[in-house]
Amino acid sequence: MAYDEGLFTPLEDLSVLSETEFTQLSHPAFPDHGVRIKKTPFCDHTVKSYTGYIDIETRHLFFYFFESRTDPDKDDVIMWTNGGPGCSSSLGLLMELGPCRIAGPNSTKSFEHAWNSKANVFFIDQPAGVGYSYTDYKDVPGTTEDAAKDIAAFVAIFFEHFTKFKGRAFHMAGESYGGRYIPLFASEVYDQNARLIEAGITPINLTSAIIGNGWTDAPSMVLSYFDMQCTPASLEPILDIATCVRMQRVLPRCQQWVQQACVDTFDAINCNAAFQFCSSELTEPFIATGRNPYDISKPCEGDSGDLCYPITKNISAYLSNRSTHRLLGVDRSAHPSNYSLCSSTVADAFAATLDSTRPTTPLYVAGLLERGVRVLVYVGTYDWICNWVGNERWTRELAWSGREEFVTKELRVWEVDENRAGRTRAWGPLTFATVEGAGHMVPYDKPKEALELVNRWMAGQEL
Repeated sequence: MAYDEGLFTPLEDLSVLSETEFTQLSHPAFPDHGVRIKKTPFCDHTVKSYTGYIDIETRHLFFYFFESRTDPDKDDVIMWTNGGPGCSSSLGLLMELGPCRIAGPNSTKSFEHAWNSKANVFFIDQPAGVGYSYTDYKDVPGTTEDAAKDIAAFVAIFFEHFTKFKGRAFHMAGESYGGRYIPLFASEVYDQNARLIEAGITPINLTSAIIGNGWTDAPSMVLSYFDMQCTPASLEPILDIATCVRMQRVLPRCQQWVQQACVDTFDAINCNAAFQFCSSELTEPFIATGRNPYDISKPCEGDSGDLCYPITKNISAYLSNRSTHRLLGVDRSAHPSNYSLCSSTVADAFAATLDSTRPTTPLYVAGLLERGVRVLVYVGTYDWICNWVGNERWTRELAWSGREEFVTKELRVWEVDENRAGRTRAWGPLTFATVEGAGHMVPYDKPKEALELVNRWMAGQEL
């Protein structure tokens, strides 16, 4: 029997929500999951906005939701998550693509090039233990697979309750470690659709996965550190010749060891040893230069705790304010102390499972492409840590039915307002694009280009 036959009554309209108290949402298809949501006049007073928690037994994920500035009743829906693993999506919200940007420790200002210009946008602090999200018993997830189940259930519950979004094109987007998150999250949503149909529930119209400066294929990324430091891939070579010669000699050993221990057969101990060796040889020389790993054109400002961007101190201060907590509906019992943009507890849990080394491209990205889900991979050319060389490499090497046609396409220039914005290669459902002059956080460095890129993507236009 379908769940809408007397067993479930949707809330239907966001307008019925309160500004002072949470409304509880549930669904019989997901007995272990619930949602608390309220109206929250926050960040963008030109649109309706909401905040709340996804409750999964002992885990509670905090989210923000902003309706589109153009046509919320027709525009697509985007879900955004930042990476880490363990970093809050408040970075994306208040520093990159949200409808406002941080203006100081106590204020925000409207942002012209926000991604909710033509889309309804979620920002989610995940997994549990990140940002305002919390757990009752410190049972933080340690794998992307665990986190994916919680995200997919929330998406289904939300669309079931707020029926005006049913059938709307849905894009799952993320940055950095989002390159690992998003392919798995999207795959879980796709697979869940079969169960939703069986239960008489409208499936999610999963349209695309969007990966910005992603950590998606670990072997490709680690090997590309040589290119970014010792060749003019983006800027003039950074390191001295002697160091680059040593790196070049190490590359074959790194490539072989990582392939055998992490890809051909996943041997946890040996894989970890391979990455530690390669990191010491290929990563430490760059760190010693003092350059910003997220933007090689600049020195690291502040310290590693600021992610080399002192603006993040204002974000932390703003989200630590009790007045901000009251506005957003933050559970003060779970957040009595200062706000942390990144959680070392979550990062350590993922490191313990070697989640970052596990294969993502052949299993999940290819799986989505073969099922007609479009995939956009965009990368700022000045990023080092999740650079364009490594991302282009794995998109070219990816085994899927369109590979032969994709690799024969030359990189071509794409433009915004008749100005060169980057280069792109596309075939069928897969598109790769660079954004020139941008670092790890493309919407922060090149907001106009980033918005144009995502708007063209949602409209199904070529870059």
